[in-house]
Amino acid sequence: MADVKSGPNPLFLREEDLRQGIELLFYAYRDFTAEPDAMLARIGLGRAHHRVVYFVGRYPSITVTELLGILQITKQSLSRVLSDLVEQEYIAQRPGTKDRRQRLLTLTDKGVELERSLSDAQRARIAQAYRAAGASAVEGFRTVMLGIIDAEDRAKFPPPGKR
Repeated sequence: MADVKSGPNPLFLREEDLRQGIELLFYAYRDFTAEPDAMLARIGLGRAHHRVVYFVGRYPSITVTELLGILQITKQSLSRVLSDLVEQEYIAQRPGTKDRRQRLLTLTDKGVELERSLSDAQRARIAQAYRAAGASAVEGFRTVMLGIIDAEDRAKFPPPGKR
């Protein structure tokens, strides 16, 4: 007869388990952002700048409107952060090809270097956790994360191998 206590608790939706999940997310985010935050502080930038640099790097020629949709911040907040990044030559802006009112954002060479240095530590941390957890746990993690984000954003994340 198998020992019921040796496996995962089938009552994973208990209050304590849910609270621990929330707490783990807080701790993970704190540790996930610690090294990039320290790098950014040295050059007078913050976490909001990191998010903009990341998404502009991930989606070259992203429009300001698209970026606002991803970040879900005000135009005023983005304007302040974007002004800093353009002024310090991490991001370049150009008018849209079909609509000149659009502003298309791309990383400059300096911005690519910044994004790479900020993301290297994060990629290493995720890779280490993925290796330790194994493929099925990684897929489970992906499923959980997709379940947490709003339904309208889930479609942006096709299954692995379908990108």
